[in-house]
Amino acid sequence: MKKYYRLILGKQHKYFNECYDNKYVGVGFDIEIDLKDDLPDNWREFNKKYIPFYLNKNPDKSKVTAGLACGAVWTVSKGMNIGDILLCPDGQRNYKIGKISGNYFYDATIPSLLHRRSVEWLPVSVSRDEMSQELKNSTGSIGTVSDISKYSIEIDKFIDGDSPIKISSTDSEIENPSMFALESHLEHFIIENWDQTILAKDYDIFQDGELTGKQFPTDTGPIDILAISKDKKELLVIELKKGRASDSVVGQIQRYMGYIKDEFLESGQKVKGIIIALENDTKVKRALSVTNDIDFYQYKINFDLIKN
Repeated sequence: MKKYYRLILGKQHKYFNECYDNKYVGVGFDIEIDLKDDLPDNWREFNKKYIPFYLNKNPDKSKVTAGLACGAVWTVSKGMNIGDILLCPDGQRNYKIGKISGNYFYDATIPSLLHRRSVEWLPVSVSRDEMSQELKNSTGSIGTVSDISKYSIEIDKFIDGDSPIKISSTDSEIENPSMFALESHLEHFIIENWDQTILAKDYDIFQDGELTGKQFPTDTGPIDILAISKDKKELLVIELKKGRASDSVVGQIQRYMGYIKDEFLESGQKVKGIIIALENDTKVKRALSVTNDIDFYQYKINFDLIKN
């Protein structure tokens, strides 16, 4: 199945013109090795080998940073398939759309673009102003690469030259579609307004240069937000639920916490979890009552009309 990605080409889009003019994309992250014969199908195998390599070259970096860096290298080098679609910002509020057209190749000319894929750039440029708010939020995240496949219908409309359609919820678990429309920006709102939340007193959203804790990849799905305590002794897994949370979210966040514990905790660190939802129910309360290190937070939506 074709996938869709947003890829940033260097800090502040420094290498966009280089990549656009020469029909390729790439990443570096200090892995100065030709990976042609060393790209397993499973990204966890890649990370297991190259996280130590990355940390050896960057001893001041954390395991989390190393995991994000290696994940980005694997995604561009192996995870993207020929025919997959890329949206790359040009630094001028526009996104060029391209299609992966070739397999991995290594080029040491530019250290930040060591691991490359050939790209067929399409004659399409999309302004951020033309995007739905949901797509705008997802493409505006600060991570190097992000999977935006859930907006494939809207992106295909841009490629075909049609007017983008309005995205609406078809998720059977969403009880109130009109409420979902207000809640659909929950993740973006929390990230953009982190400093005003109660969590900001003790935690920061994980970030190290281009690498960020938004949609942090795991082997059982992405963590919505990964934060770290200000004293660096605790990693916080945050799972966001639109509307009412069911007890299945407890098992979900436990899987994410287990992954962080097994793969990324440094000596002396621990992992906690937070579920954020509009409301919970008795099943969630019962599950959390015998679960350590997971808290529940409720959010509220205020909507006012003011006559002028």
